[in-house]
Amino acid sequence: MAKLKVSASAHRLSLNRTAAQTVKQTTVVQEHALPEPLLPPPDIERHSVPAGENDVFGNEEGAEIQYKTCSWWNTGILMLAENVSLGVLALPQALAILGIVPGMLCICLLGVIATYTGYLIGEFKLAHPCVQSYADCGQLMSGPIAREVIAVGQILVLIFIMGAHILTFAVAMNAMTDHGACTIIFSVIGLVVSFLLGLPRTFKNISYFSIFSCVSVIVGVTITMIAISIQKPDMNNMVAIRPNVPLVKGLAPVMNIVLAYTGHVAFFSFASELKDPRDFRKALLFEQGIAVTFYLLISAVIYYYAGPLVSSPALGSASPLVSKICFGIALPTIIIAGVVNGSVATKYVYLRVWKGTNEVHTNSWRSLGSWWGICSGAWLASWVLAEAIPNFNLLLGLIGALFGSWFSYAFPPLLWLWHNKVNGRLFSSKKQTVFTILNFSIVLLGMAIFGLGMWSSGWALHNGSGGKVFSCENNWHPVSWVAGGTDDG
Repeated sequence: MAKLKVSASAHRLSLNRTAAQTVKQTTVVQEHALPEPLLPPPDIERHSVPAGENDVFGNEEGAEIQYKTCSWWNTGILMLAENVSLGVLALPQALAILGIVPGMLCICLLGVIATYTGYLIGEFKLAHPCVQSYADCGQLMSGPIAREVIAVGQILVLIFIMGAHILTFAVAMNAMTDHGACTIIFSVIGLVVSFLLGLPRTFKNISYFSIFSCVSVIVGVTITMIAISIQKPDMNNMVAIRPNVPLVKGLAPVMNIVLAYTGHVAFFSFASELKDPRDFRKALLFEQGIAVTFYLLISAVIYYYAGPLVSSPALGSASPLVSKICFGIALPTIIIAGVVNGSVATKYVYLRVWKGTNEVHTNSWRSLGSWWGICSGAWLASWVLAEAIPNFNLLLGLIGALFGSWFSYAFPPLLWLWHNKVNGRLFSSKKQTVFTILNFSIVLLGMAIFGLGMWSSGWALHNGSGGKVFSCENNWHPVSWVAGGTDDG
């Protein structure tokens, strides 16, 4: 009888060990199993490592500062504030240069592709909770050298976007005050305000600012649209496809459309602060649905009523008084959308500085001082950039070509291809083969946007289109490129 008990006990112990090994193996598989797009499987939970076990912020229970506090709508508002800001102000003129048919097709097609690539980012994050940025993806795929190269690119794109917001703040102040002060003074004011609003460390706190950002840009652009529809400066003077546009000039508006979908560089950071990373899909669909619809509506209506005289930023297409009012209403988005990008840049450096410590979860002077120092450094760099390239359209196009091409279009499908190659699934079925070809094609598209966009931006810089650096001159000139002059005549 004693032997039977010992035998039964040994058998149970063997089963427990086998089960433990199975669980361990399953956990490893879970970390490397990426759901097949486009539609997530209903059992997505088994494809990802449970949140909180090895994600970048770890277990935050009892911490002074907790980061994983965002619900899907907090993140959706952040994404909307980051994306729907400066890009939309250049879209009506993009239609005027390209023609309404290719312009609308570009906005729609690039928006659909950006939604798909955003979805890939969310799924990759589920499979690898330790990833908090594109640089972490580089570490995962190719080691420390790739991490550092991508980290530099990631910081640069965020600083470029921050600089574009400082530049636009100066443009808005010049428009509202009829150049009431030196442009450098206006840009310094934008720098200080942006820095102060960027001091909160969590995205949940910044998401509350972002509500005002979203409302302000929608209201400001809508008022412009209504005013132009009443004034009808050049109604119905549209072209379906504008002929004889040189390729090098026609690429500039395409780059501005690309910029309107350049929020992907921050998506890993946003997903990292979700309570449940699976909610990223909801946030993405919320943001992209509103963004694409808003872009199509605003650009088509303003171009219809303003015709080839439509200016960039689009707020200048209305009468001088209405333009001043709309710029005033749009000031929150001009500032806050830049603050969101600044917070992403600051947080990446901040987490690298304090990696392996609990400092980021405290309110110590070291923790706060380092955050303030990194934040101020990032904003100072962006201010210098804004003064170095004081041309609104050129700076937006340069950002779209140099960075949007990679972070919004080329990198996400590269992550999918790498992940499925590691798991031997690139050509495992007809469906996988189709998606492999699709993702490879999007990578080529991103590379083409980069090459052609840099050619166009380089041509503009070579021909002196960048404007004067560190100048007090008025940088508010509502220009119609198609008409070949300014609204002032």
